[in-house]
Amino acid sequence: MLGTNELMNSRLSGSEEALAKLSCQRVAGHLQPRILIGGLGMGFTLRAALAELGGNAEITVAELVPAVVAWARGPMAEAFGGCLDDPRLTIRETDVGQMIRSEPSAWDAILLDVDNGPEGIVHKGNDALYSLAGLSAARAALKPGGVLAVWSQGPDAGFVRRLKQAGFAVDEVHTRANGKRGARHVIWLATNGSRPKTT
Repeated sequence: MLGTNELMNSRLSGSEEALAKLSCQRVAGHLQPRILIGGLGMGFTLRAALAELGGNAEITVAELVPAVVAWARGPMAEAFGGCLDDPRLTIRETDVGQMIRSEPSAWDAILLDVDNGPEGIVHKGNDALYSLAGLSAARAALKPGGVLAVWSQGPDAGFVRRLKQAGFAVDEVHTRANGKRGARHVIWLATNGSRPKTT
């Protein structure tokens, strides 16, 4: 919890898993896909991505708060089920926005679940990720045919407009927090340009 805002709940993982599954489906044919996940949380998105991707994939998780990583390796280790030791995974204790800006044309998919949606509730610095400049940087960080996937607790028409202004083709998917039950969450799948060569 952050005040009255629920940030994570171990019983409600459906939409976080959908974030990974939908994104990985979009890049399934890419050669040696490189995936950047913003935010470790309880590892739902990470575990789903590892399950979806083959052995030639590379996944990097950028987690801003070192205590979250320590939590995952300590009290939550059993829930993470050893996935932090997967050879395809690298964890960076850093700002995902900084990683996005530092590596142009580097990623097949960028998955953002760093807040409750396209506004910085947890960390005001996250606002920059969802600005037009931040979205343009994300598009530049993607390979051709790459996808920017963003999780949100609810719809945001202004954010959809910014995605389109940044040059993305946008799909908005509504999914349940827990299978067929629970709150409805939103995942935006924003695609960058033409598709790359596939296997």
